[in-house]
Amino acid sequence: MAQPEQVLTPVDRVVSRMRALDAALPERDGVAVFNRVYLAVTEEVDRHIDAGRFADPRAAITLDELFARRYLDAVAPASDDRRPPACWSPLLQFRRHPGVRPLQFALAGINAHIGHDLALAVVDSCRTLGCEPVQLEDEFDQVGEMLVALEERIREELMPGPDVLQLADPLTHLLGAWSLERARDAAWTAARALWALRHLPDVAEEFTVRLDRAVGFAGRILLTPLPD
Repeated sequence: MAQPEQVLTPVDRVVSRMRALDAALPERDGVAVFNRVYLAVTEEVDRHIDAGRFADPRAAITLDELFARRYLDAVAPASDDRRPPACWSPLLQFRRHPGVRPLQFALAGINAHIGHDLALAVVDSCRTLGCEPVQLEDEFDQVGEMLVALEERIREELMPGPDVLQLADPLTHLLGAWSLERARDAAWTAARALWALRHLPDVAEEFTVRLDRAVGFAGRILLTPLPD
């Protein structure tokens, strides 16, 4: 007797795409480093959804899916002949640079995804669900809390040991200049601003372009090649 075909949820589909990307990329590739990190947090969000920890599962699923798709579309193969957003360009450009450390790759990806993609995903979700950003604030905060916890784990796993990472190490100062919590707060402000500008498409487009470039500039700084 044939087994019933498994129905994939939207989150299952993005997890599947991330796993395929992980299998296709060399381990040291900068996108692969970030992808492993993001796969872990997406799987965690999926478990929270299955466990009923979100008050509005449909809103959580929509936000998670649209958020993840922005990253996956940005790092699609170059053969797709699409220009990536400016926020992802530094990671794609430096992904194989021997002077960039794994922790830098991971945080540069988080910077691009939180600083740019999250704000746009909130707006995308509001349009899909027919709601205001304030109605997604709980889901936004819960996902954000998981990302903060994930960043702490990334720093623990990828940060060189105390015998290597001295106060004089440039990586110490580079990473101290960036905060996921500040990036998340800025993303929420940007999402609200974009939603308020939705009836002024020209202004909204200019705001989005400037946001993209600013986040890309921060990403380029995070990926500064460092001496061993």
